[in-house]
Amino acid sequence: MILGMAPFTLFHVVLSVIGIGSGLVALRGWLFSELRPGWTAIFLITTLATTITGFLFPITAFTPAIWVGIITTAFLLAAIMALYVFRLSGKWCAIFLIASTISLYFNVFVLVVQMFQKIDALNALAPNGTEPPFAITQGIVLLAFATAGYLSLRRFRPAVG
Repeated sequence: MILGMAPFTLFHVVLSVIGIGSGLVALRGWLFSELRPGWTAIFLITTLATTITGFLFPITAFTPAIWVGIITTAFLLAAIMALYVFRLSGKWCAIFLIASTISLYFNVFVLVVQMFQKIDALNALAPNGTEPPFAITQGIVLLAFATAGYLSLRRFRPAVG
């Protein structure tokens, strides 16, 4: 046990944190019409790995977390295809930006859920995850990503070449 977590859980959490961090750096670039290929690749790889490792935990019932994993995987695959197969040509640029932003949003959404479950002070505010502090936090996160996604769609222009 490291930091109170089993090694596999720690690995999953580290992947998630790297995915979120690199995704935020990549998203900032998209807002300024910069692809940032290295950061984008790290984001896509670690976020896909986070999702895949999430499916490797023991599953006893079909939960909302599984739905989030399925949806995130679908968006990540669309983003990967848009970038690496279709090279952001035509509509694939918008598909990439939307799918990537949604994937990053879901990773942050899960982070917020985990924070409210694991951090005592936050858990005291929303022990069931349905209370106003949790809903307000998730609403702010959703609004921030919707805004960033919209702005990146308006501003991002892939380099021709």
